[in-house]
Amino acid sequence: MKDTKLELIVGVFVLIGIAALAYLAIKLGKLEIVGGHQRDIQAVFDSVAGLKTGAGVEVAGVQVGQVKRIALDGERALVTLAVQPHVKVYQDAIASIKTRGLIGDKYVSLSPGGSDKELSPGGKIRDTESGVDLEAVIGEFIHGSAASGGSDGKGKQEGSTKSAK
Repeated sequence: MKDTKLELIVGVFVLIGIAALAYLAIKLGKLEIVGGHQRDIQAVFDSVAGLKTGAGVEVAGVQVGQVKRIALDGERALVTLAVQPHVKVYQDAIASIKTRGLIGDKYVSLSPGGSDKELSPGGKIRDTESGVDLEAVIGEFIHGSAASGGSDGKGKQEGSTKSAK
């Protein structure tokens, strides 16, 4: 009798543990099983370098959705955003690709706009700002300063050699 009662208690604890692990896996994996109703909005960018599917979508610094899909539309990138239905996005909204910190993850920042007409589900945001490509900026700086004539090592070495003597 005692063994049966002990086995029952252990079984209940094992079931509670499995339920807790399943809950954590769903929450940490950001899966939406119940109440996952979101509306899709599209935005077309010149470049989405570094942006990945699943990246956050924020309004005023608050996460309100995620990047659902990234595809090529001609020569531009078509990004589908899954946004919570209570978030109002108007037809004059602006979508910008931003970076957390200096070399952090990329995300989409929405400025909802203020026009009278709300953007319908599946609608396209016309005004977009592509993110800053840090590698391109650094490359331009390095090659730009080399092309400006500041890399004449002879003049600088002679001056530093004379002052050292």
